[in-house]
Amino acid sequence: MSKEVERNQYIETVLHQIHIAVKSTIEIMDKLDTRDLEIRPTENKFSIGQLIAHISLICKADLLISAEASEEEMRNFYSSNALHSIAEMKEALLSNFALLENRYLSYTEEELMQKMASYWGVYYTRFEWLLEISSHLYHHRGQLHAMLVHCVRKDPEVALFD
Repeated sequence: MSKEVERNQYIETVLHQIHIAVKSTIEIMDKLDTRDLEIRPTENKFSIGQLIAHISLICKADLLISAEASEEEMRNFYSSNALHSIAEMKEALLSNFALLENRYLSYTEEELMQKMASYWGVYYTRFEWLLEISSHLYHHRGQLHAMLVHCVRKDPEVALFD
């Protein structure tokens, strides 16, 4: 017998905001070429390509963390999900968002309020984890935009908010 899940408008609205970040990040990627990925505005920090690869994995990585994945499991996740091309990054971002969306739309109210621990000891409800995922995406999308505008002098001219 499958569980009956009622539509949760709070989850749907947070997922809508995450989708805005995903969509605008893809629009930014569409303005880049392969050479842009190698640019590293700050020594010892992510290159543009590394930052976009990280953004592309956030939905799935943070979902795994919110499901109490261990530090070793996360290390394995990142090492087995190397992304190199813009096409790979776009595909990963979209598929990882779809995974996140499907998972969160399947949670019951009780499951959304269940506290889950990160491997470093932070406890959030699943709903709080979804808010954290949204914040994480917006944070790095803002970094990407700032890197392109202020360091590379390449304004992607993409609307960051609806």
